[in-house]
Amino acid sequence: MRTNRTHGPRAGVRQQWAAACLAAFLCCGAAANEITEFWQSRDDASTASVDHSAWQAILDGYLRTGHPSGVNRFDYAALKANAEDAAGLADYLAALQAIDPRTHSGPQQLAYWINFYNALTVHVVLADYPIESIRDIGNSWVLPGPWKDVNAKVAGQELTLDNIEHDILRPIWGDNRIHYAVNCASYGCPNLLPQAFTAANAEQLFEQGAKDHINHPRGASFTDDGDLQVSSIYDWFQEDFGDSEEGVLMHLMQYADEGLAERLQSFDGDMTFEYDWKLNAP
Repeated sequence: MRTNRTHGPRAGVRQQWAAACLAAFLCCGAAANEITEFWQSRDDASTASVDHSAWQAILDGYLRTGHPSGVNRFDYAALKANAEDAAGLADYLAALQAIDPRTHSGPQQLAYWINFYNALTVHVVLADYPIESIRDIGNSWVLPGPWKDVNAKVAGQELTLDNIEHDILRPIWGDNRIHYAVNCASYGCPNLLPQAFTAANAEQLFEQGAKDHINHPRGASFTDDGDLQVSSIYDWFQEDFGDSEEGVLMHLMQYADEGLAERLQSFDGDMTFEYDWKLNAP
């Protein structure tokens, strides 16, 4: 299989991304390992649960599903205009930060961090809204966007969105379906799901998110030239999908509907990558 990376982000932008990621790795690798180690503790004998009803209320009120495009939208403008509900989101995030999730079971922690990430992303976007893209905000010298800005503090530890996704969720749980659970407020991202994650529904939502994204054109589709165009997620995080393009294909086939699966089975052409950073607003 030949890989064509000229589609999607320009080659120069991709090189800048790679260089920035390398710099971040060299500077922060040790710190990332320490963060991961800190958050690995859990108490699977604990029966305590985390209340995510406030986040569910936000999703019920402001997530717009059913669009013909298949892309869920979040109504940031409406939420920003409702001071009471915006304060409710802030209160929910404050309540999460008052919890030490390490005293909870693993399934409770998983739901905690996914909901935390998604709610915090909405909160961060809301603070700067109106914007055209989440990449228009943030103070990072590495890459545009808020992912390396400290926006939370839990158990005395300052946290960025990147810490939650790349130092906690991905390394501790080792489940590539996490990419379908965390939402980056962009059209190219897997849908923000209308249900808050819980210990009981996480597996079902993982499966739903993977199937929904892969069977949507922004997940995987064929161009008029017969190339396979897939989300840049499978390029940026290929290590989570078998660390090869063949591994990506196997993952896609696992969740593809019958027609797409048949085309993937016999595919032997160019794989291209695409991602739309436009804000997922109505």
